[in-house]
Amino acid sequence: MAPHRQTPPTQKLWLRMFKDKSLRKKTVTLSHYWFFHFYFWHYVKHQTAPFQREMFDLTESEEYSTVAITAFRGSAKSTIMNLSYTLWSILGKPGKKFILLVGQTQAQARQHLKNIKEELENNGILGADLGPFREEEDEWRNSCLVISNYGAKIMAVSIDQAVRGLRHGPYRPDLIICDDIEDMTSVKTKDGRDRTYQWVKGELLPAGDTGTRIVFIGNLLHEDCLLKRLQQEIESGNLQGTYREYPLLREDGTCLWPGKYRTKSDVEAERQRIGSDSAWHREYLLRILSDADRVIHPAWIRYYDEFPPEKSGEMEFRYAATGVDLAISKNESADFTAMVSGRVYRAEEKDLFVYILPNPVNEHLTALETLERAKRVSKAVSGGERSKLCIEEVGYQGMLIEELDRDGFDVKGSKVKNQDKRSRLALTSHLIQSGNVLFPRHGCEELLNQLLNFGVETHDDLADAFAILLAYVLEEGPGSRLEFMWLVGGDEDRHPQDNVRWHSLGGWPYENILNMRF
Repeated sequence: MAPHRQTPPTQKLWLRMFKDKSLRKKTVTLSHYWFFHFYFWHYVKHQTAPFQREMFDLTESEEYSTVAITAFRGSAKSTIMNLSYTLWSILGKPGKKFILLVGQTQAQARQHLKNIKEELENNGILGADLGPFREEEDEWRNSCLVISNYGAKIMAVSIDQAVRGLRHGPYRPDLIICDDIEDMTSVKTKDGRDRTYQWVKGELLPAGDTGTRIVFIGNLLHEDCLLKRLQQEIESGNLQGTYREYPLLREDGTCLWPGKYRTKSDVEAERQRIGSDSAWHREYLLRILSDADRVIHPAWIRYYDEFPPEKSGEMEFRYAATGVDLAISKNESADFTAMVSGRVYRAEEKDLFVYILPNPVNEHLTALETLERAKRVSKAVSGGERSKLCIEEVGYQGMLIEELDRDGFDVKGSKVKNQDKRSRLALTSHLIQSGNVLFPRHGCEELLNQLLNFGVETHDDLADAFAILLAYVLEEGPGSRLEFMWLVGGDEDRHPQDNVRWHSLGGWPYENILNMRF
């Protein structure tokens, strides 16, 4: 039963527990750590690491109603937080009565349940101490396990099931454990990530009751995956709970589980076994390593907090412009009309900078609505004057260009020159990489999502409007090196405040830009 894997003080307690059944039952009932190490000794192949001890502490604490854990592949998180914690919650101090095990698919959820059932049937010392376990199968058969002498039920569900309203006698689910409910396919697009998040918020959480604890465990699959969204909510104070992250290697290069990976050679052997740098960084180091086919990389993104001073002597405001990607349809599955605006500055060394305006136009609009919105954006981004509109000149778009020109707006048709959207975005990517394009810290989340995940997201309209605008600045801007700081327009019919005097766009107060909607 591997007492040699305990530290000297715990070895003594372990030996006392082994000889004294009364002491053993009292200890394992109160302590998940000892419950696991005594009854699940066959899983303890290496000395327990401090981060795993922290997981046990989280299960024993009643401080947090939500626990979210991102840990490296092979960290034993599922064994501790799913298999062992489920049984201890019923057989030990928590005394839970109705537990939901949530998997991405029903097959995965049922496998979790099968692992638990096998322990109840085959773990002799567990049964001798805390059993016998009278198991019953209800009408759901392989999806449920009822431990009748404890009055408890464990149910396996998947993320495509309706779970609100589930009960076991008088009990609603009092413990919910979500284990790897996302995969690389489901997080590939924002639509997929949103579906999982909305199911958790709209279906899973309402299934619980006052005092229900919910545990999420998994790997880092995307910068915007469910676990990262939960982290943001917890750290912002919008969700009561705790988020823990356990990479295999700390920032100083030391290993988080020295009992399993004793030397750097052991870590290197594991890395070589994985074989993929992106998988190694993502699933073991908990870092998203950009794939080779990514057009824009996260590390390239630069932010600004304010515009250059009007008379700093270092930066001179030149002009404002808007890139427009048209989609004349209000069908929910159709593309969006997107308008991305930016203000361009020239530095003393003749380089150009563009600041991106927050809150881009990204809506389903009719032809008439698009025409009126383009006019408002043109005026709004230049303080009432008519700024440049750059519109892709393909097919019916030419009619909009003619109409805007007839109404006196400064409009330019953008020729695609037989280039696809990816190629057009790639031609501007070096400007972002060099730090020449800057984004506001808030208000460009969807634009950045489309840029960073171009080619996999369902919609790319904002990214295309962005490329149209940058292409215009490239053509018009003098000098061999361009620096851009971007600003993007919004989505409501509201003009800037009337009491602001627009002497020039260069003197436009930054706080008014941030609150602007079109």
